[in-house]
Amino acid sequence: MTLPMLILYAIGTLGPFLVRDLRIPPGWLGLATMSTFGLAALMSPGAGPLVERLGARRGLRILFFSVALAYLLMILLPGFGGVVTAVAICGLAQALSNPVTNLLIAQRVAPEQKALVVGLKQAGVQLGALFAGLALPGLATQFGWRTALGLIVPLAFALGCMAPLVAPAPPATGAKRAAWRRPNLPLRRLMGVQAAVGIALSAFVTFLPMFATRQGMGAAQAGLMVAMFGAMGILSRIVLTPLGARFKDESHLLLALLILAALAIVVTMTADAASHWKLWLGAIGMGLTAVATNAIAMGMLLRDPGFGPTATSSAWLSAAFFGGFAFGPPLYGVIADSAYGFSGAWSFAIAVLLAGCLMTGALARARREQAQ
Repeated sequence: MTLPMLILYAIGTLGPFLVRDLRIPPGWLGLATMSTFGLAALMSPGAGPLVERLGARRGLRILFFSVALAYLLMILLPGFGGVVTAVAICGLAQALSNPVTNLLIAQRVAPEQKALVVGLKQAGVQLGALFAGLALPGLATQFGWRTALGLIVPLAFALGCMAPLVAPAPPATGAKRAAWRRPNLPLRRLMGVQAAVGIALSAFVTFLPMFATRQGMGAAQAGLMVAMFGAMGILSRIVLTPLGARFKDESHLLLALLILAALAIVVTMTADAASHWKLWLGAIGMGLTAVATNAIAMGMLLRDPGFGPTATSSAWLSAAFFGGFAFGPPLYGVIADSAYGFSGAWSFAIAVLLAGCLMTGALARARREQAQ
């Protein structure tokens, strides 16, 4: 879960380096995230049936080897176009990550432990934020941003070779052919919630370091702020995912978290050179709230068969989440580069989260109707 999503936090923490070295406007950073998450969103609906057919072991190998290829090309390809092309390949790994890991949990984890394990594995995403914030700015300052990202290549390749240690072998009887299924009503509502979270969360993480440097914060300190965001995300996913399992309907917890996330962005947008603490408070708030919603949503899929088969429903939910991640940064960038500036861009993120609140209410109604 860490390596496919690391690219989002890497682009955010290395944003000032990329803008300076490649001589691009800050808003262009959103195009890089759009390339990877756009591909992930397009591929996710087919990723679930593919994983069910190939099995978890082969899925893990494809995931890790595609990450290794993406970061290798990031070293070799020149210019911003090369960066966009390279990071797009991470979209394949992102599309596979939730179906593969959820299938492993469904196959190998006892029912009473599933909520905790889902929280742990979803915390892997925020481990990427922690690493990106703590390590990448310093490595990029010392050795350059391409070398810093190149360190991922041998790690991803080694993990791909280790897939047989954690994933069972595919059935000897041949590949299982899984049918392509459309998402049902509750799943579509949950997808809407996660799309809204994806838009706001990706825009926040991508542009928070750039916004912070505009307020006089150094690149290293901005990186530490992203690391704090990651640490809070790890904590929230580990704690809140099992907590959500105790709710009769987790939709109410999702609603509360979305409201608090919107308030965190309100605090962030009011920061200036004399109030850097608001940036830190906003990063902590988003890590404790918005980040947890995806883990809670994945836990809902594993516990409630009403959403559909595990791998397929996970793939559809990932498609919505990644679709939000694809469009959030470029939309934010366009608004930030316009006359509305960063204030207008932050207001856009708040509005999207409030729309997610409305969708959460619709999700609760759909689940009640399905139960009846």
